[in-house]
Amino acid sequence: MANQFEKNLEKYAELAVKVGLNIQPGQSLWVNASIQQAPLTRFIAQKAYEAGAKSVHIEWMDDVITKLRYTLAPDDSFDTYPAWRAQAVEELAETGGAYLLIDSGNPELLQGVKPERISAYSKAAGKALAKWREYMTSHKLTWSILAAPSTGWASKVFPDLPEDEAVAALWEQIFKATRVDQDNPVQVWERHNATLRTKVEELNAKQYRKLHYRAPGTELSITLPERHIWSGGSTANEKGDAYNPNVPTEEVFVSPLKDGTNGVVRSTKPLSYQGNLIENFTLTFENGRVVDFQAEKGYEALKGLLELDEGARHLGEVALVPHESPISASNIIFFNTLFDENASNHLALGKAFGFSIPEGTKMSVEELTKAGLNDSITHVDFMIGSAEMDIDGELADGTIEPIFRKGNWA
Repeated sequence: MANQFEKNLEKYAELAVKVGLNIQPGQSLWVNASIQQAPLTRFIAQKAYEAGAKSVHIEWMDDVITKLRYTLAPDDSFDTYPAWRAQAVEELAETGGAYLLIDSGNPELLQGVKPERISAYSKAAGKALAKWREYMTSHKLTWSILAAPSTGWASKVFPDLPEDEAVAALWEQIFKATRVDQDNPVQVWERHNATLRTKVEELNAKQYRKLHYRAPGTELSITLPERHIWSGGSTANEKGDAYNPNVPTEEVFVSPLKDGTNGVVRSTKPLSYQGNLIENFTLTFENGRVVDFQAEKGYEALKGLLELDEGARHLGEVALVPHESPISASNIIFFNTLFDENASNHLALGKAFGFSIPEGTKMSVEELTKAGLNDSITHVDFMIGSAEMDIDGELADGTIEPIFRKGNWA
């Protein structure tokens, strides 16, 4: 069993390097990983060097140290972000590097921490990393996110299992969701990306003016930009090298018009945000802006998110995911956005994607704003889909067509 796990771990690392990042000879790689993920991280470094990487830099993280900082550090330490780190990741992007985040965070790590501290550091980080985020959304940087279980996260997903069994069970689900349990995951992903591209082409040909959502607690309309461009699966950096920003991914997505969302939307899965869970929340939109919000759990965390900046109250992404996706079929709530967003239609508050409009990757922030896209120091996805959701597309002439019925493609 241990031997099979090692094989899957190595296949997962290969998937990260060949599909997630598509590392090119001479490219530098920066990896953010938990100290619990050393075995996977070593495999990733090996596969990256075998693919011709120039250097692999690992930035280690530790939940215990993070919690200590948020509990014991002085208040004023959360108002600043290390300038050297912002400069380092900007340089990575400017020199054509690649960035990988191995997400292992405990979804309730910062429960009980003063919300002002979390909010202050989110603002400081958002401002310091604004340029880097711009590079990410304009394809200048090759980047990818995948996940690996920490004990804290696994115990949240499988609370009835002992820690080691919970970690093993979550690994099994991650290998399934990322198709690593299949014979040749890299080939399987090539086919999967091709399937998503077909949906992207269909939607781009339609050019719906608006999307209308109906579900229990949700009655929402979202206006899309003229000549908008849907994306999904793999994308390409400015040199034309393909990569997959999210592993796994089941979504096709686009950025809406900043001022074009109206109505009410209800969440259908918990949102893990900054070490807190936000559950059963509703957002009310008028002319694109959140004007009211409620949450059964995590109200202060949601309030902190919405108050990061003006852009945090507007949408930056609309994503379509069929309810009959592999992750949804697992019937597991992962308490992790990377997985839960790929089981459900979702939206994102915050920064829009420049590549959602023609020539957008060449535009400045001011030009993108003028074109109707949202700007923010944050980008946070939240899940709204279910087996009860219907979505209609409204064409330029006012014709209404079904896109989703009962949570799946119509």
